[in-house]
Amino acid sequence: MENDSFEDNLKELEEIVAKLEKGDVPLDDAIEEFKKAMDLVKACDDKLKDAQDTIAKIVNDNGEIVDFDVE
Repeated sequence: MENDSFEDNLKELEEIVAKLEKGDVPLDDAIEEFKKAMDLVKACDDKLKDAQDTIAKIVNDNGEIVDFDVE
């Protein structure tokens, strides 16, 4: 999960949501799927934060690293 790509995690999350939206999943299974979905959400959020941190540092023309304020 942590080592999977953002896209892979997002796809798996979408599949879980679709399965749960059908409403025919037994309660115990739905709870397990929900837990897994929450782990996937955290993994996606972590990857987005890492990407934002990476993008926040931009190298200017002189080769200096400049903090970029993301708004």
